[in-house]
Amino acid sequence: MAKRDYYKILDLARTVSEADIKKAYRRLAMKFHPDRNPGDHEAEEKFKEAKEAYEVLSDTQKRAVYDQYGHAGVEASRNAGHAGGGMHGAEAFSDIFGDVFGDIFGGARRGGASQVFRGADLRYEIELDLAEAVFGHAVEIDVNKFVECEVCHGSGAAKGSSPVTCDTCGGSGQVRVSQGFFTLQQTCPHCRGAGRIVRNPCDHCLGQGRIRRSKKLSVKIPPGVDSGDRVRLTGEGEAGRNGGPPGDLYVEVRVREHAIFERDGVHLSCEVPISVATASLGGSVEVPTLDGHVVLKIPAETQSGRVFRLREKGVKSVRGNARGDLFCRVVVETPVNLSAEQRTLLRELDESLRRDGSRHAPRQKSFLEGVKRFFSGSPR
Repeated sequence: MAKRDYYKILDLARTVSEADIKKAYRRLAMKFHPDRNPGDHEAEEKFKEAKEAYEVLSDTQKRAVYDQYGHAGVEASRNAGHAGGGMHGAEAFSDIFGDVFGDIFGGARRGGASQVFRGADLRYEIELDLAEAVFGHAVEIDVNKFVECEVCHGSGAAKGSSPVTCDTCGGSGQVRVSQGFFTLQQTCPHCRGAGRIVRNPCDHCLGQGRIRRSKKLSVKIPPGVDSGDRVRLTGEGEAGRNGGPPGDLYVEVRVREHAIFERDGVHLSCEVPISVATASLGGSVEVPTLDGHVVLKIPAETQSGRVFRLREKGVKSVRGNARGDLFCRVVVETPVNLSAEQRTLLRELDESLRRDGSRHAPRQKSFLEGVKRFFSGSPR
């Protein structure tokens, strides 16, 4: 049976680049690989066909022979042992297969040197009072983490010795495993990807190169932080392995609830109780702020629930210079623990207000009229 044109198999033009050849093969390999099409003989044949086309067209010398003489030239080169021999094709297929399916089978990526591992990032949570979060705060924390062994300096080897190159992987940290017609790259089971073996381990860290220690750190919390904000301390995470860099430490802020203020971003709010007399006649009341007390003027006939805005008495943003406002919601407080005389005075006041009709209580009048319309069935 005549073989199909390699360019048509990969659906490519003859002037295509090497990168496009690789890209086309990856697409077909993902589509027709036997592991993705179990029991599909046609898909298996197409996969083998695409593999053969890639082995030829990805090799510069083989491709030149194929372009000039076709399949006959390729077969002649194979029989004569020319055009780079058989190993190049196997290596090339192994490389492309590792790129496409390495994640599926858990194989390691290519690499000619021992693998280094960055240390893990750590998270530490602190609680702050509102004032500490608003104005900034310096806090000292204890972090329990892996640090570099001070005896072997991270090598894992005892004093006077050093790690040696792994005989199994030759220092690459990876080994090739043949499975049928393809080859996988996997982490070396002997050195576990390090590329080196510690034959005489350090007594202090038992060959790990790291030990667990508690370290005191001073953390400067910038002004204006809020719950959920994080402060990053570069390099204060766990120590890396095989010479890898350390991770980072993220200090996450939680702000405790305040007895007076509620926070919404850069704005603050609070309730301010006032007496019936102050609400009716007007007056002034002291209001606490983060900067100290201020005097809030209450106009006459102020209703309960009215909100007063004190500009720039809130929080300065951690990401800018803008400062929020303080919103004061006044609440008219009903007097309690009245004496007999006070009760008498209140009754006299109430009777006086009633004699003048409803003009002293417009909201009450509006409410009663609404109730009357509701029960009479009138829409307005």
